[in-house]
Amino acid sequence: MKFFQKKIGAHKNKHPKSEYFNLFFYKAIYYFLFIILPLLVLDVSWWQFLIGFLFLHIAQGLTMGLVFQLAHVVEGTHFPVPNETGQMEEAWAEHQMRTTANFATHNKFAAFFLGGLNRQIEHHLFPKVCHIHYGEISVIVKKTAMEFNLPYIENKSFLSALRSHFLTLKKFSKVSKVD
Repeated sequence: MKFFQKKIGAHKNKHPKSEYFNLFFYKAIYYFLFIILPLLVLDVSWWQFLIGFLFLHIAQGLTMGLVFQLAHVVEGTHFPVPNETGQMEEAWAEHQMRTTANFATHNKFAAFFLGGLNRQIEHHLFPKVCHIHYGEISVIVKKTAMEFNLPYIENKSFLSALRSHFLTLKKFSKVSKVD
């Protein structure tokens, strides 16, 4: 719906024609690959397909939700608010360091299956660098963070990050305003 709105707030919403093509073309490819093609080639009933399709999306949604919650809503991360003009007062890289956390950084299973998203700090700072380099980059980022007195937030395991997430949610449930 937002894509087709003429205006969102004060921003005029004008997309190039190529973006309209991309929206419909790639959605059509998705529907073909994940709905039509499986129904044509698999020997399953519609309800079996529906269960598999729903399970796929639930598993993917749960995984992505957990990854992003454990990377952004844990103890130590900040939740800054823009100033009166709508601007963030800290530099972009500093903002990334204060609002992002890593978890399970020495777990090769997590790194492989999450595509490096368990190293969100490096992912945010170097989004175009392949995740296989994040481990080496993290040594430099940690050293630089210490040098400039910036936080480098890291939970050693998935479970410690999950615990930190729940403690943060508990803290938020008791306060009316986030710092």
